[in-house]
Amino acid sequence: MTQLPLDPARLRALFPAFSEPALAGQAFFENAGGSYTAQAVLDRLDRFYRASKVQPYGVYPASIEGGEAMNLAFDRMAAAFNVGADWIHFGPSTSANTYVLANAFAGWLKPGDAIIVTNQDHEANTGNWRRLARHGIEVREWAVDRQTGRLSLAALDALLDEKVRLVAAPHCSNVVGEINPVAEIATRVHAMGAVLVIDGVSYAPHGIPDLKALGADIYMFSAYKVYGPHQGVMAIRPELAAALPNQGHYFNDAKLRYRLTPAGPDHAQIAACAGIADYLEQVAALAGDDGAGSNPFRRAHAAMRAQEIALARPLFDFLRTRNDVRIIGPDDPELRAPTIALHHAEPGIEIARRLAKHGIMASGGNFYAVRLLEALGIDPLNHGVLRLSFVHYTSPEEIQGLIRALDAEL
Repeated sequence: MTQLPLDPARLRALFPAFSEPALAGQAFFENAGGSYTAQAVLDRLDRFYRASKVQPYGVYPASIEGGEAMNLAFDRMAAAFNVGADWIHFGPSTSANTYVLANAFAGWLKPGDAIIVTNQDHEANTGNWRRLARHGIEVREWAVDRQTGRLSLAALDALLDEKVRLVAAPHCSNVVGEINPVAEIATRVHAMGAVLVIDGVSYAPHGIPDLKALGADIYMFSAYKVYGPHQGVMAIRPELAAALPNQGHYFNDAKLRYRLTPAGPDHAQIAACAGIADYLEQVAALAGDDGAGSNPFRRAHAAMRAQEIALARPLFDFLRTRNDVRIIGPDDPELRAPTIALHHAEPGIEIARRLAKHGIMASGGNFYAVRLLEALGIDPLNHGVLRLSFVHYTSPEEIQGLIRALDAEL
């Protein structure tokens, strides 16, 4: 394996899970379902619960501290995205956030307008939008190639016209893994005057993107998959957020932060999300001066991606030697996130069950991408895929252990 830009031992020292006795000898390959939590996040969560677990934004010291801790999370997430704090919204989950957004757009769109959704998405970023058909909205499907699972720009161009008001797509699929060209998609969508909604749940664990460079109007991810607490984070263009119908209490209509998150997300977990930014800065510090990027968040992004690409190479080298598995998506780690789905003659969950005997924590199923698996000719309910997902804190030794386990059990 080539030289890694980040020292695995120093990375793993930033996560309590790697010193937890109950997890000793277990290699975690289900990160796409939720990552380990960084100590920096746990420190902020602990502080909030110990010192400021009161109603925030009041006039007494504990309340003031609680509000300031929450405000800091908005500021820190905004800095990671390279946008203003007025872009940031927290909700209980990305699925819930998308549900609320779709309800808001139901009041913004008009009968006869069209939207475009994909069948590559997790159901949360396709099903909620498809329900707008009941309001007279035309729903067009940007379909994947049935062999590769890829979304082509040519297929998008064939769907775009002046009727389209919104396009919803993933930054990368939680099964296909290929990184979609969001900036190019944004150029096409905006040329038609439409809004671009990007589900970043499967991409953000590998680096929170520069949203200004990306060009999406809405970008969403799940904090619990990005080393944080169980929250959904949305970055929304402020002008758009203000134009959408208020989904919260009527008397909060003028408060941008309250208009699209009616569920009242957990205060302590919002505050803890500032720890995600703390952790990314720690990663940038580990990358050192060699890390490419204009600020710590960009350097962390670059180092995390480089680390994952290097870790993935030997795994793909092994998988290419097998004629009994189908790799879903590209087999070039530079083109994808390290969320790797394999189709085998045996149901994915059965292989995962045997891998567990080797200390490999993985899973099988449809991963809420039922429409995608159907398009690929895979039974999503009774067969599914084996999914192996890792991130930058995975060690080379764990990759080799996975290869040995696969060789034994496939």
